[in-house]
Amino acid sequence: MAVKLRLTRMGAKKSPFYRLVATDSRVARDGKAIEYLGTYNPMIDPAEVKLNTERVQYWLSVGAQMTDTAKELLTQQGIIERTPYRAPKPKQMPPAPKQKEEVVEGTTEENIEDKTETPAE
Repeated sequence: MAVKLRLTRMGAKKSPFYRLVATDSRVARDGKAIEYLGTYNPMIDPAEVKLNTERVQYWLSVGAQMTDTAKELLTQQGIIERTPYRAPKPKQMPPAPKQKEEVVEGTTEENIEDKTETPAE
């Protein structure tokens, strides 16, 4: 079972409120959660974040993966360190193989020239 740390949406229409949960990755966004780890309220300025850091650390230690938004919240709270962005290396194409001229045994330059001449009408 792949466990993910992600946000589930709560609250009324146009006033979102989120819970950070540990859940199976196959479950729907607002589906059943294994454990509730905290809350996030983006409607307050500044946004309010309350987390149970011990349980978040536990789930990360047993291999739970984070969604991008959950990862941003955890880095803002100082629970995990921000990893620096490294651009992917551009792929290099291997050099084109050199084409070898086929040399047929018993042919000379004169024979090749005779074969390439156009027939007279």
